Amino acid sequence: MNDENYPVVKKSIPTFYFIGVTTGKSSIMKVFPLWMKVLGLEDVVMEGVDCKIHDVPEVYRKAVAQIKYDPLSLGALVTTHKIDLLTAARDMFDYLDPYAMITDEVSSISKLEDRLEGHAKDPITSGASLDAIIEKDYFGKTHGDVLCFGAGGSAIATLLHLINKKDKGDRPDKFTFVNRSQGRLDHAMEMVRGLKTDIEIEYICNSDPEINDKIMEQFPPYSIIINATGMGKDTPGSPLTWAGKFPMNSVSWEFNYRGELDFLHQSLAQVESRKVKVEDGWLYFVHGWTQVVAQVLHFDLTPALFDKLNEVASSVKGV
Repeated sequence: MNDENYPVVKKSIPTFYFIGVTTGKSSIMKVFPLWMKVLGLEDVVMEGVDCKIHDVPEVYRKAVAQIKYDPLSLGALVTTHKIDLLTAARDMFDYLDPYAMITDEVSSISKLEDRLEGHAKDPITSGASLDAIIEKDYFGKTHGDVLCFGAGGSAIATLLHLINKKDKGDRPDKFTFVNRSQGRLDHAMEMVRGLKTDIEIEYICNSDPEINDKIMEQFPPYSIIINATGMGKDTPGSPLTWAGKFPMNSVSWEFNYRGELDFLHQSLAQVESRKVKVEDGWLYFVHGWTQVVAQVLHFDLTPALFDKLNEVASSVKGV
């Protein structure tokens, strides 16, 4: 495919793109202008680009071409389509960061001088979020494991973060992926194959929520149960049924912060009976967006600035 097949719209104002599925429903549409005010960049606007899940390659290439060839198209954050977009448009990038090379995905599209750059920010994002949820030496103290429904980019990123932990007590003995399609499991397996780790990794292909219930019930107390499927936001439902029992004292981590959030409500129903600690995806959302905005707009995301941006974002949460 030739780049000239994708006509570029010349923007008159600096534009930051959000490539997703239902971008107009995201809180970022309210948060972004507030962040630009904090940063003194009020002339920068956001534009959503909605693509179908697993869209055709031409759609992704058109979106990348817009950023690559229009001077005022600054960059983008990519959700849901991180793997498919890079598969379709890899040749259009001049640089991919090490995580993008390992995971074969991009969540950030940015420009530096004349280079179009792709970064995979999820290992940083999920890591910062997980570190805020559990204490140091969590796995050493509790002997919990990790069960992750979904094997896409955010799921793989969470495993990468745990693999990179230096202290044994910060790594689980076992990490299990459960995914509806074999392709994503094969991708995860291929990525992990080249890495050295003492974490036992299991890959289960299953789409039946009742079987997922049985899988989860075999996990020890204090395990971390993750919904990284997109179910409850991009697609309806949950990977579990309402009959599924979370491990005692487990952590339920829903990667989404908006939508029907069935998985979140299922775990909230067991807070008292099973002592489940429930986390939604809001902190993940803020970490993910601030990382990419900093990359695209070229500013230093200090802890103090992150706290300020998080405070501003939280002011419109649920509004």
